[in-house]
Amino acid sequence: MASTTVVLGGGVGGLVTANELRGRLGREHRIILVDKGPQHVFSPSLIWLQVDLRKPERITRALSRLVKKGVEVVQGEVTSIDPQRRSVGVDSAEISADYIVIALGTDLAPELVPGLAGAGHNLYTLAGATAIRDARMGLREGRLAIVVARMPFKCPAAPYEAAMLLDHDLRKRGLRDRVSVSLYSPEPGPMGVAGPDVSAGVRGLIEQRNISYWPKHLLKEVDPAGQTLRFENGEDAAFDLLVYVPPHVVPRVVREAGLAEAGAWVPVDRQSLETDHTNVFAIGDVAGIPLSMGLPLPKAGVFAHAQGRAVAKTIAARASDRGDEGVFTGAGQCFVEVGGGRAGFGGGNFYAEPTPQITLRDPSRLWHAGKVVLEKRWLKRWL
Repeated sequence: MASTTVVLGGGVGGLVTANELRGRLGREHRIILVDKGPQHVFSPSLIWLQVDLRKPERITRALSRLVKKGVEVVQGEVTSIDPQRRSVGVDSAEISADYIVIALGTDLAPELVPGLAGAGHNLYTLAGATAIRDARMGLREGRLAIVVARMPFKCPAAPYEAAMLLDHDLRKRGLRDRVSVSLYSPEPGPMGVAGPDVSAGVRGLIEQRNISYWPKHLLKEVDPAGQTLRFENGEDAAFDLLVYVPPHVVPRVVREAGLAEAGAWVPVDRQSLETDHTNVFAIGDVAGIPLSMGLPLPKAGVFAHAQGRAVAKTIAARASDRGDEGVFTGAGQCFVEVGGGRAGFGGGNFYAEPTPQITLRDPSRLWHAGKVVLEKRWLKRWL
């Protein structure tokens, strides 16, 4: 019997799910991808864009490319999700489905911190990274601040990579001795879920470059006119250029559907990614998966990718009544860009007990080349 799968979101998880399903199921099965925008932005490359190592057109692709593969693409706002009836509202239309995959990611909410949006530039958007690229050229002396506003945030290495790339850019332009670089975060240490050794390793990379690191600094508000950061611990910090990671929240439509409580993420089975509703799945940043060591599974594209593959395998098995269902194992890895054409590499099993088993390899040109190849191959493969 023919089926219809609706994939909500054209990010990493949504693209992988739609592509994998199309490869596993015959054309009698409909696969519909819904996204509010016309383009996919390859987010891991935004840190390169901010220092003019990439152009926007190199890291974006039209989602309409999926049509030639046999995936229907609907551009519109997801206005409702009914997990019991398995239906989705998109603008004024309603789409009924046999399977729903929620891959809507997070909503970025700088407005939750008074003054933040008007004081700096959002590292996690195409427009924001482009603005950083341009604004950095006007900073020839003074104070550069990178701030993580809230926990959790996606791509845990990104603010640390951004700081090191901006540091290298200043050195390359002969300005580093006139510009201080500081990084503020509410975390007790970088990438704490990866364990104390990895956290210490990343902190070491930061401090080797004379980047001032300020953990346990939860941002309270920003004074744009006075160019001042104010933290919950009572401390203030001045800046001349501000790069920020904004608060992340679950999309309102997901919360209104009863799939997530206020301030939380969608609970799913940690291996199948299925929600409490049969044949309704949540993958990637929108999903919340607690680990036994007390912290959640990080929000990262590598996990969205693997989860999309696992869910596609499950849906294909159920829709065709043959084959095994997919399993997400908790394995993941990422590159850590340090500047100068070098990167570190960390990876391991985040589902390991009693704590994740992660290793971090020293920066080299080899790992940087690996990320360059990944960017090229990923965009070619999935779009």
